[in-house]
Amino acid sequence: MAAKKEAKAADRIVVRDRLDQRMDPNPLRRRLRPTEWVIKGELFMNCSCTVFCPCVISLGAHPPTEGSCRTWFALQIDEGHFEGENLGGLNVALMIDIPGKMADGDWKVAAYVDENATQKAYNGLLQILSGGAGGNTGVFHYLVSEIIGAEREKVIIERDGRRRRIMVGRKIQGEIEMLQGKDPDVPVAIENSTYWMGPVVYPARGLKSRVRDYGRVWDFSGKSGEIVPINWSGPNRT
Repeated sequence: MAAKKEAKAADRIVVRDRLDQRMDPNPLRRRLRPTEWVIKGELFMNCSCTVFCPCVISLGAHPPTEGSCRTWFALQIDEGHFEGENLGGLNVALMIDIPGKMADGDWKVAAYVDENATQKAYNGLLQILSGGAGGNTGVFHYLVSEIIGAEREKVIIERDGRRRRIMVGRKIQGEIEMLQGKDPDVPVAIENSTYWMGPVVYPARGLKSRVRDYGRVWDFSGKSGEIVPINWSGPNRT
């Protein structure tokens, strides 16, 4: 047990030390380390907006429906790697607190990385999701002002037809469902968008959705969600 606790503490120190350098108010002085990475899979989320979140089509320029945006993200990686280290089969969750428009930044983020990740995969995923690795998620480098926590957790993600579920202990427990379209056999979809997550977005609604961590207690049941197939990569993809 002692060895396990030390490993977790070491993980937190690595994250804190690296991300403290990113929190300099001058973006030109923040440290970027673009590198080669690939993630293919699916990202889904549930937020505090009423259905449907205006941040998607406006690319974060429109205010959230409730003035601020509170959300969780679930990332299920089907295949991918970070500098050659396999990321396939790993799950990641994020808790994100945004005070206003998404595009205005000042995001506060907590990360929960799959307990099965190797040390290099763990550090690589944090580098990718903090924006430091460049590529599709490079925008996070400028939007995220503070990482309030990062840790290994058992992150359970389930894809069941039109429903998606995530469980991170009692910290994040969420379930969303795609919206039904005119044809009951085809869910509503937004296609050919310029959304940074991916061009195809399936709007969804929260069924059961609670967050309890870092002093935040949120309930997104009935609120807006989205499901996005992803194919992300770093700037040096080969």
